[in-house]
Amino acid sequence: MELQGRSLIGAQTGTASGAEFHALNPATGERLQPAFRCATQQEVDAAANLAEQAFSSFASSSGQTRAALLRRIATGLEGIADQLAERMPQETGLPEARARGELGRTCLQLRLFADLAEQGHWVDARIDRADPQRQPLPKPDLRSMWQPLGPVVVFGASNFPLAFSVAGGDTAAALAAGCPVIVKAHSAHPGVSELVGRVVQAAVQAEGLPEGVFSLIFGDGSTVGSALVKHPHVKAVGFTGSYSGGKALMDIAAARPQPIPVYAEMGSLNPMVMLPGALDTQTEALAKGLAASVTMGTGQFCTCPSVILAIDSPALDRFLTTLEAALSDIQPGVMLNPGIARAYHAGIRIQGAQQGIDARLSETGEGCKARPALMVTDAAHWCGQPLLRDEVFGPSTLVIRCPDQASLLDAVSALEGQLTATLHATESELANWPELVQSLRRKSGRLLFGGFPTGVEVSHAMVHGGPFPASSDGRSTSVGTMAIHRFARPVCYQNFPAALLPTALQDGNPLKLWRLIDGQLSQQ
Repeated sequence: MELQGRSLIGAQTGTASGAEFHALNPATGERLQPAFRCATQQEVDAAANLAEQAFSSFASSSGQTRAALLRRIATGLEGIADQLAERMPQETGLPEARARGELGRTCLQLRLFADLAEQGHWVDARIDRADPQRQPLPKPDLRSMWQPLGPVVVFGASNFPLAFSVAGGDTAAALAAGCPVIVKAHSAHPGVSELVGRVVQAAVQAEGLPEGVFSLIFGDGSTVGSALVKHPHVKAVGFTGSYSGGKALMDIAAARPQPIPVYAEMGSLNPMVMLPGALDTQTEALAKGLAASVTMGTGQFCTCPSVILAIDSPALDRFLTTLEAALSDIQPGVMLNPGIARAYHAGIRIQGAQQGIDARLSETGEGCKARPALMVTDAAHWCGQPLLRDEVFGPSTLVIRCPDQASLLDAVSALEGQLTATLHATESELANWPELVQSLRRKSGRLLFGGFPTGVEVSHAMVHGGPFPASSDGRSTSVGTMAIHRFARPVCYQNFPAALLPTALQDGNPLKLWRLIDGQLSQQ
């Protein structure tokens, strides 16, 4: 498949009239070919208009139709695995093994949503039959289910060029729900985005679906991205990236004449609390495991454990010594792009200059390469200096010494919303800290007992989200099948003619779905 460097507007290829840009190899600084063209306002309008035209037909399509589309996309991506494995390292500095592993995850995700669409139970069909004899007033016939919102804009993520980008989780969830998708490709990996986009485009055509079911747009976030979010045909946005980027999209969406939801995953400190029982008995294992987790993917996972809280003790001293040695042995890694590298270098300098910081490892590297960083402070300085609670995206972690249980709880209370929180403790020990578990549960979307938060399983039960500012809406997830409800809304039909009801709400259960009928779960 030859790259053309143009947006995909439904079934068509965009023009060459927009501004030109190139992808850069972060490891070498090489400017990669071909040149890509930003979409024009006319192309943004055309993509949105096609999506709106496609919505009615696609929204009313069967779960089997959507499942076939998602499975065809997965098969198509597997068919270009070698090309993706070659291009992705060139654009991101990530190794080929990571590219192949992420491709497997992406295809798993697509097929999981295909199964969900086909099974159909996600619509949560509810039927309350009429009771004309009820007193003091007759009861109407009420039937409700989740139905798709409308065209969705998805912003590709920098750190997961496949699993959180063109055919990633948000796209899979939106297509499974019956929403056309317009993807704003990330400018740091446009070649990967085009390769994946052409597979999706071909799958839409092969399944005989309206061309507006999918478009891929190139351009920067401040102009092209803003134009997409402002477009009146767009009904929801999915975003994975920085707090500043996500908040900007939220503000644009809220200022529209018709505000729309923005589901933004905006980063996290992913605090880990190490209680004395675990720290005393697992000092070396915890230190080495943390070093591996912090530096996985050069620290560019949104679940990187950036803050460690522990009660001051000789075991904590041993832990820090082992952690420092383990991090020192890790060679500098290539970051995804120059902008992320610059932000990392600046963030470490700012953090290291704060009062009360012991910078154990603070040499951040040069250019697009990053060295691991290790900072240590105490609970009083952590609670008193908000700058210490800013995310530094990269291979760094901050250890907070707490003199006692009360100060540790205070330090946890200073945390904002998080994607994850991890507890290392014995079961009996943790049973004596109910306030700790309750506090972390209120602040995180996923609470781990043991282990490390890097690595997010794609499953029905996974929650990858959390209270603001980890995400814009802590009631949703960007990973797992619950994500489908981002792009749907409940609709109730009252006293509707039976023949005009959606199939899922008709008597006789033609789709064989589990439904809530008069308050009782049933497959009737």
